Amino acid sequence: MNIYQKRLPVVLIIVLIGILILQYVSNEQNSSTLIDPQTCELYIKDPQIGGKKYLNEFDSKCLEIKNFKP
Repeated sequence: MNIYQKRLPVVLIIVLIGILILQYVSNEQNSSTLIDPQTCELYIKDPQIGGKKYLNEFDSKCLEIKNFKP
């Protein structure tokens, strides 16, 4: 029984690290911010409703380019 007591914490740590890595990877794919080319406003795609969720923030580089055009 002594062997199981030494392996159990290591196995639990490996499983928990695996779960954290899986959650991080799945969140990275869903939360990519995009820029609306017409308004330069940042938004994310909502996979549940299939629409855009605007963040009420604007990309400064995009605004500079739009204002620079004659």
